[in-house]
Amino acid sequence: MNPVSVADVKTIVTSLKTALKKNTDVDVVIAPPMLYLAEVKKLLGTSVIGLGVQNIHPAPSGAQTGEHGIPMVTPFGVATVIVGHSERRALGETDEQVGAKVAALIKAKLTPVVCVGERERDTQGNFFMQIEAQIKAALANIPKARFKDVVIAYEPIWAIGTGKTATAEDVNEMRLFIQKILTKHFDRASAGKIRIIYGGSVSAINAADVYVGGGVDGFLVGGASLRPQEFAQIISSVK
Repeated sequence: MNPVSVADVKTIVTSLKTALKKNTDVDVVIAPPMLYLAEVKKLLGTSVIGLGVQNIHPAPSGAQTGEHGIPMVTPFGVATVIVGHSERRALGETDEQVGAKVAALIKAKLTPVVCVGERERDTQGNFFMQIEAQIKAALANIPKARFKDVVIAYEPIWAIGTGKTATAEDVNEMRLFIQKILTKHFDRASAGKIRIIYGGSVSAINAADVYVGGGVDGFLVGGASLRPQEFAQIISSVK
């Protein structure tokens, strides 16, 4: 639920547009609160920055108070949707519900950013099984030909908003594990089409190390995205 005012939205988006004028070789998408979609679309204009949302309901319409369906957001140019974020899962969202959202987005030819992650790391490695279950459920009803439209965001819950960051080695280990699971349950060619990004207290200080050492394709940026100059620095690290 950030930023909290339209004035802040204008400041952030305008500053980000200015900072990213020359960063056209990196895919950048911002996902503001649903209430600000119209304002952000207007502010972005012809900018290369893409527009996304933080959540979606799999049904196109119906008696779902407080929810938003795909037909309600696509007129604003939304092409990317975050699903299964840890904060949504903490509210009770299940792996099966995430899978339904992913299937609906793929059918609508939108890009789902599927969040997976462990609450804590145990010495027995049981957290790997949690990640595997999340991935299997999310992609259960997706044709292999459409895997190229999926992004998997590894976001260890213990690193979100805590200031803690997984080491590049931790991220690389999980990236390799995710690719292994994708290959195991689908096939190597399909696995290679899915982009894997990292989210968890990403900052201008650690972005380059995690990007290179972790071998990921990008980031799901949280708090730092509200600071346009730092967000631009993170993007430059990827560039």
